[in-house]
Amino acid sequence: MKKHYEIWDDDVEAILITEEELDETVTRIATEIDKDYKDKNLLLLCILKGSVVFFGDLMKRLSIPCEIDCMKVSSYGAGTTSSKKINILLDLHRNDLSEKDILIVEDIIDSGRTLSYLAEYLRINGARSVKTVSLLDKPSRREVDYTPDYRGMIIPDEFVVGYGLDYAEKYRTLPYVGILKPEIYTK
Repeated sequence: MKKHYEIWDDDVEAILITEEELDETVTRIATEIDKDYKDKNLLLLCILKGSVVFFGDLMKRLSIPCEIDCMKVSSYGAGTTSSKKINILLDLHRNDLSEKDILIVEDIIDSGRTLSYLAEYLRINGARSVKTVSLLDKPSRREVDYTPDYRGMIIPDEFVVGYGLDYAEKYRTLPYVGILKPEIYTK
């Protein structure tokens, strides 16, 4: 019997990161966070929608207590190009930010604009501390000087999908990170 996501396997040029590699990476990051936040008041902040799979796996591997919350932001216009404007679609409404050490959980960082903006936004709004974690990093695409505090893997400048990452709301359920065939997103 075919798995539900196998309908998209033909759209993937190559598997860039396997399920096993993702598991090892998330476990490594969780261990680092456990060590660094053991005496802090951790608030894990999921950036919807792409980060939700990474976020869920990460929080399951943490051994320290934490709270969770979500924000939804957009920096993309139509298709695959960034609009260079950050739009907050779902904001964080809390009265206790000054008591929280926020860790923004993002699926991928390329230009650096979104994470840089969000970190500063949360600091200005009173968070006690703000750090970032990104599962994937494309430093070759950086437009602002920003490096996440925790980083899973550095990847090449390819259009990737799976493990929460999408193209046109598809491919998020792939259990791996794959390179999408260019003919799919250049139609």
